[in-house]
Amino acid sequence: MSKLKTRKSAAKRFKITGTGKVMYAHQMNRHLRRKKSGSNLRAKAIPGELKGAFAKKIKQMIGA
Repeated sequence: MSKLKTRKSAAKRFKITGTGKVMYAHQMNRHLRRKKSGSNLRAKAIPGELKGAFAKKIKQMIGA
């Protein structure tokens, strides 16, 4: 059987934790930060967790 290939676009955007959670970085946090509130920026600095069917699909893409 052939080897599974990792989808690099998904591997760059999502990380799998040791317990199997799928984590991602929030959007709107890269540039033009001075016009956004500090509380908003701090909230977006915390990684988000994917759940459900979409998380399962991402795990298949990454090969975890």
